Amino acid sequence: MTYRPIIPRSKRRTRASAAGIWPYLVLAFVVALRLASASTATLAYFGLGAFALLGQGHAIRALALSCLLTMINPGIAQDGGGTSIGRYAVLLAAAVSVFFHGTVLPGDMRLRPFILYTLLIGLFIIGHSILVSPIADVSILKAISWSLTMAALISAWCSMPKRERDNVSRDLFWGLVILLAASFPLAAMPTGYLTNGSGFQGVLNQPQVFGSAMAILCAWSTARLFGEAHPPWWLLGVAGASLAAILMSEARTAGVAAILGVGGSLLAGPGLAGRSIIRMAPGLISKRVWIAFFILLAGGLMMAPMVADRAQTFITKSGRAEVNGLLAAYELSRGGLMDRMLDNIEKHPLEGIGFGIASSPRSMAIERDALFGLPTGAAAEKGVTPLVVLEELGFIGAMLIAPWIWLLLRGSARGDFTSFAVCLTALLLNLGEATLFSPGGFGMLSLILLGWAYANRRSRVGDQDLADTRRRTLPAYK
Repeated sequence: MTYRPIIPRSKRRTRASAAGIWPYLVLAFVVALRLASASTATLAYFGLGAFALLGQGHAIRALALSCLLTMINPGIAQDGGGTSIGRYAVLLAAAVSVFFHGTVLPGDMRLRPFILYTLLIGLFIIGHSILVSPIADVSILKAISWSLTMAALISAWCSMPKRERDNVSRDLFWGLVILLAASFPLAAMPTGYLTNGSGFQGVLNQPQVFGSAMAILCAWSTARLFGEAHPPWWLLGVAGASLAAILMSEARTAGVAAILGVGGSLLAGPGLAGRSIIRMAPGLISKRVWIAFFILLAGGLMMAPMVADRAQTFITKSGRAEVNGLLAAYELSRGGLMDRMLDNIEKHPLEGIGFGIASSPRSMAIERDALFGLPTGAAAEKGVTPLVVLEELGFIGAMLIAPWIWLLLRGSARGDFTSFAVCLTALLLNLGEATLFSPGGFGMLSLILLGWAYANRRSRVGDQDLADTRRRTLPAYK
C-alpha cells in the first residue's frame, strides 16, 4: 500500500492559488507587451498563441484577448504592423489546441451535427468563393477563418467540463467589467473621443465597437438579475454603468440590441426552451430585483427632464447630424449601404457577389503579406447582416445560413435565460454592424459568446451523462 504524505490545508490552498493565478499573470504580461511599443505589439500576439496551446479554456481566453488587442484605442497603443499576421497565429494556435485537447463526451454525440453543419457551411462558402467571388483568395481566406473559428469554439465550449466552462465564462464577464472600468477615466480626456470627437470609445478604437461591447455586458448583467433566484446587488451597478457607457458612445444599435435582447428573451425564451417564464427567469419573483426596479423608477422620475433630454439626444442626434426619430437615424447611418446591397441582390439574386466582398469590389483596400502575397486584411463596411448574406451568398446561401441561426437560438434558449439573452443581443447587434461572419475584430467576441450560449445547456447534459456512465462502470468502494 502506498501512503501519500499529508499536506497541511494551508499549503494546499497556497499551491492552488499559485496554480490559479499564473494564467492571469501571463495575460497581463501579454497586454503589457501590446502597450509597451509598436515593436513589441506583434510579440504579444505570438505570446497569446503559445498560451492558447495550453488548453481549451486558455484557447478561448487567448482569442478573447486578441480581440481586445486588435481593437485597442490607437491613442493608447500604436499598431506594430503585424496585427493581421498575429491574429491568424492566435486563431491557428487555438484551433490546434482544441483539436489536441478536446474530448467528445458520450452524451455529447448529438453535438456533432451542429459542428458538422458549421463546417458544411464553411465548405459551401469556399466552393461558392471559387465559382463566384471576383477576389477568390480573399473570400476563401475569410471562409476558412470563420468556419475554423466557429467550429473550434463550439467544440471547445461543448467538451469542457462544467466547472471549467463556468470559470472561462466568468473570466469573460469580468474582462468586460474591467474594460468598462478602464474606459471611464478616459471620459475626461480627448483620447476617449479620438474617432469623431463626440461618441465615447473608451479604450477601444471605435465608439460603435465600444458601444457593442457594453451592450453585451449590459444584457449579460441584466439577464443575470432575472436569471438568478438571488442575484447579487453589484449586478445592478454593472448593468447601470454599462447602460451609461452605451449612451456615452452614441451607439444606437447597441442600445436597441441590449433592450430588445433582454426583452425579447423574456417573451420568446419560454417558448423556445419549453419552460415557464418563472423557471427560466426566477429573478422575476426576487425581492431584490423588484426593490432595485422601484429604486431606479423613483430615481428616473426625479431626474426625468435630464433623462428625457439625454434619451432624445441619443436617439435623434449623433453629434454630427439631426434626425427625427430612431428609424430616421437608422436610415441616415445605414441607408446608403443598404441601397447598394439591395442593388446587388437585385442583379445577383441566386448566386450573390462573393463572400466578404464589398458592395463595390473595386473600392476594397486589400492588405497582403509581403512574403507570400496572401491577403491579411480586406475590410468591407456593411451594416445589416441578413442583407449581407443575401448580397454575398445569394438566396441559396441564405437558405443554408437561416437554419443555422435557428439552431443557435434554440440551443441557447434551452440553456438558461442569461445565455439566451446574450445570444440574442449578439445577433441583434448585426442589424447595425455586420460582425457575425467577421472574426477579425469585435466579431471574435460575438462568436465566442455565441459558442458559449449554444453549448451552455448541452454541455451540462454531457456532464451529467458522463457522471452517470462513471457510476455504472466504476466499482463502488465503501
